[in-house]
Amino acid sequence: MSLGAGIFLLVVGAILTFAVDFDVPGLDLTTIGYILMIAGAVGIILGIVLMARKRQSVSTTSESVDPVSGARVQRSVRQDGL
Repeated sequence: MSLGAGIFLLVVGAILTFAVDFDVPGLDLTTIGYILMIAGAVGIILGIVLMARKRQSVSTTSESVDPVSGARVQRSVRQDGL
């Protein structure tokens, strides 16, 4: 869940809880609003934690000698986001 989706759920939940003033048979809009606000808050916190997480990178270097020219060959491979 992204930060935008969490903020959207939080806002929709607040509107259902505090601004809507009519009854729907079989539904309690206040409770649904609170549930959406909790889900939005969890989504925002999760989004912040995932963005703050450090990215890992792996770098591999190998050296060899070219049999034809006799020159040293160095090859580097880097992988991000593992």
